[in-house]
Amino acid sequence: MSIKKILFVASEAVPFIKTGGLADVVGTLPAYFNKKEYDVRVFLPKYACIDSEVKDNLTYKTHFYMDISWRCQYVGVFEAEVDGVKFYFIDNEYYFNGEKPYTDEKWDIERFAYFSRAVLSSLPVIDFRPDVIHCHDWQAGLVPVYLNDSFQANPFYQNIKTVMTIHNLKFQGVYDKYTVADLSGLSMYYFEPDKLELYGDGNLLKGGIVYADKITTVSETYSHEIQTSFYGERLDGLLKAKSDSLSGIVNGIDYKSFNPSTDKCLANNYTASNFKSKKTANKLLLQEELGLVQDKNVMMLGIVSRLTDQKGMDLIAHVMDELLSDSIQLVVLGTGSRQYEEMFKYFEQKYKGKVSANICYSDELSRKIYGSCDAFLMPSLFEPCGLSQLISLKYGAVPIVRETGGLKDTVTPYNEFEESGIGFSFSNYNAHDMLNTIRYAEQVYYDNKTAWNMLVKRGMKTDYSWKSSAKKYQNLYTDLLS
Repeated sequence: MSIKKILFVASEAVPFIKTGGLADVVGTLPAYFNKKEYDVRVFLPKYACIDSEVKDNLTYKTHFYMDISWRCQYVGVFEAEVDGVKFYFIDNEYYFNGEKPYTDEKWDIERFAYFSRAVLSSLPVIDFRPDVIHCHDWQAGLVPVYLNDSFQANPFYQNIKTVMTIHNLKFQGVYDKYTVADLSGLSMYYFEPDKLELYGDGNLLKGGIVYADKITTVSETYSHEIQTSFYGERLDGLLKAKSDSLSGIVNGIDYKSFNPSTDKCLANNYTASNFKSKKTANKLLLQEELGLVQDKNVMMLGIVSRLTDQKGMDLIAHVMDELLSDSIQLVVLGTGSRQYEEMFKYFEQKYKGKVSANICYSDELSRKIYGSCDAFLMPSLFEPCGLSQLISLKYGAVPIVRETGGLKDTVTPYNEFEESGIGFSFSNYNAHDMLNTIRYAEQVYYDNKTAWNMLVKRGMKTDYSWKSSAKKYQNLYTDLLS
């Protein structure tokens, strides 16, 4: 059996650079493919803002010069290996010398057009011809377009298949089509409504969707939602037309990192068989650390999130006083819109000892929250996949979610008659529907401890590892190459 060669192309990946969940997928998933059957490699930009200790350990591989539109640009290629996976880095200080990986839309379009072309141009130089190029989000959206364009004349590139994964449809890489044509070096042939043009603009993600052989997104439900006008961000018509090529594969989490039995941030490690006493001990320590009333019996509700409308913070704002009249404690960690940051700080003062507002991001504190809370609230307006609910399940914090995207796919609601389910959910984007669901969870927590503990145990035993996701991607590649 010949080894299938897969290339991931993306703008970020752990452990090198991260701004969101995309980095977790790209940095973690490749290691979970069977190395006897798959050779999976990754291309990233070599940002100046990558930690210098990490950057200094990259190995120089080669360099060359490349024409793109009216420009001739240097392309350096560096290499690193993590968990048996080769990561390549496109080096160009002019493009990647900023303090952050992303800047303004126009400059980012020029940078990632250069990056996409440089990746393809590097492949013969590093002697790696992939069977499939797996492009992630709009920053890699021009790869399938360029493959269809000038690269097709070279036999090296013919019959390479492409997959375009949409991590969040809200971000598309959009600018005036004449500017995009100029920066990308593509002819105006590509800037028609059936190709990259969308309402007068050039759209890099649209290009990737039009020219890729397969399109995926990060949950089955989200793959259906984005074919509707509410979630479709003006691309719903195209996605509906491409529905035969579109599928959803839910993200996983790295259980080597997120594991309550080994997590060094937890004072008391635990498993599904001994979580009751250990989580209670963690809760008492967190209450003391955050200045909450120490009470092992009170239901502690956690939120670890960006504080934005997308994450359902407007629902929470609408019912805060009602919610806090209940016998609960609320622990919040995150940053975002100033109105929500100020709101949580206000309620921390109003309900001293009952609310803890931590307006920052701390990996250590987030893990303590997962490892101490009884329940975890995630009422998103939309959520392509979501990782927080998967972490909360593993740490025995029962998720309370809105039924959208990956939240619907991963959190099966509690059924008291069948004694099944791993969390609580509501469907309408409505503050009192959310509040009623939280109160139902409170009722089970206080009045039926046996049922609650079984909920926790089922959630902790659910498998949302990358191994499970990798199998689904393997099936997709096999189907594409057969």
